Amino acid sequence: MMRILLRTIVACVLLQLGTASAERVERIVSLAPNLTELAFAAGAGSHIVGTAEYSDHPPQARRVPRIGDAFRVDIERIVALEPQLVLAWTTGTPPATIERLRSLGLNVREFQLQRLADIPRVVRELGTLAGSESEAERAASAFETAIAELKAQYSDSTPLRVFLQVSSRPLYTVNGRQLMSEVLEVCGGRNVFEDLQQLAPQVSLEAVIARDPEVIVVTDDGEPHALDEWRKWTQLEAVRTNNLYRLPASDLAQASTRLAEGAAMLCRVLETARARKAARM
Repeated sequence: MMRILLRTIVACVLLQLGTASAERVERIVSLAPNLTELAFAAGAGSHIVGTAEYSDHPPQARRVPRIGDAFRVDIERIVALEPQLVLAWTTGTPPATIERLRSLGLNVREFQLQRLADIPRVVRELGTLAGSESEAERAASAFETAIAELKAQYSDSTPLRVFLQVSSRPLYTVNGRQLMSEVLEVCGGRNVFEDLQQLAPQVSLEAVIARDPEVIVVTDDGEPHALDEWRKWTQLEAVRTNNLYRLPASDLAQASTRLAEGAAMLCRVLETARARKAARM
């Protein structure tokens, strides 16, 4: 334990002194799949010695030893890996886990990932920490360019009211502060539940019917018949115009550079929805 504490102190001192990037962080443990993916995008993947379950992107991440999942980690295993840095997700990693690791002298750094702009910022930070600034800059800039191009392309599109379904049983959605809702705005859509207070609120069927979305997008990978469940509610405009779609949850919910591809996919779906709606007018 003392050896780990000394390594952590040395790592922190090196960071503060601004020594060569290659000397900064060589052993990283990630507590969240999205942070693992961002670390690989930043060129820091080779420094990751432990990560959370479901860290499946890129394929190389699947070979990294697991230290638990988003809710429970193996503290002893993390300590045994002797990380110089532990990556934690502010809104995804339990505070008790962060406090416990810090109490053991580990250098835990929290990252906020709630807005699109947070993604390239975190990529650049991870690149700086791991000494891979050039690769991180390329990834961050490519993401920013892709999002900017989508905004420009769809800025004048006809707005559409959209219900984003992230779970079927029970029925869950996201509010306007959640990342998926911001992606929706890029494509010219408006989240019909943007005004709710919780990031991922449970809603009723009656509430969805009352807000009458023009498009329903399901990202619940665990419910293959979710779209069929909606087709019987013919009073919904989304049903009348056949604007019911399923998109992979990992492409829209994961706060990573891959979200640019998910955003492009969602934008194409909304363009199809506009065409179907126009055809019925």
